[in-house]
Amino acid sequence: MSVRSLLLIRHGQASFRAADYDRLSPLGEEQSRRLGMWLADCGPTPDVVAIGPRQRHVRTAELALSAAGLDRSLLKLEGLDEVDHHELLARLRPDLTEPDALRAELKQATDSHRAFQQMFEAAIVRWTDGTHDADYSLTWTDFRDRTRQALQTLAAQDAKTIWAFTSGGPIAVLVNSLIDAPTAQTFKLSWPLVNTSTTQLRLGKRGVSLVTYNAWPHLARSTDQHLVTLR
Repeated sequence: MSVRSLLLIRHGQASFRAADYDRLSPLGEEQSRRLGMWLADCGPTPDVVAIGPRQRHVRTAELALSAAGLDRSLLKLEGLDEVDHHELLARLRPDLTEPDALRAELKQATDSHRAFQQMFEAAIVRWTDGTHDADYSLTWTDFRDRTRQALQTLAAQDAKTIWAFTSGGPIAVLVNSLIDAPTAQTFKLSWPLVNTSTTQLRLGKRGVSLVTYNAWPHLARSTDQHLVTLR
């Protein structure tokens, strides 16, 4: 069999600071369409399309496939789901358990994106250090194992080309594993991921290997720089 490929695709921009974060923003929808058009021009069509369970995963896939002129059924995998940032932040800051409380705090910040990132990084550190596992519905170890199982499921598909629409967390877990980086540094691979960026894996006889990480050629024109977003 010729080389098999798995394309991990981060979802389009979600609705940061909105009541429903999981909904794509108008910018996220445009990113998704641009991705689909680029893939139609430059990449082989997928035999299998997988998605995480979030609406932002589903909608990114739908828009990209439509723009590419493709009609594919969607294979939903829990292992492509993102970390539950609401729970992680609530365990770090119980005063921010309610979504309205978090939005209110971010509105007071000079730079809401930076303020959220700082809180989220601290919440990730607490979650991943293993000393508070009883506080979480899904531990860091279980999240990582679930993500790796999703990769095994995808690698076992009878398909030459696979697209998988997911989030930064699962992509970081898989890339970190493939490059044998320290586990504690996993999420350093998540923070730079651009919305609708692609990370390509080769599914070979000797296992899975990393080909490219965090590529966004569909947003690379100088006139499209406003489309390059991290959150």
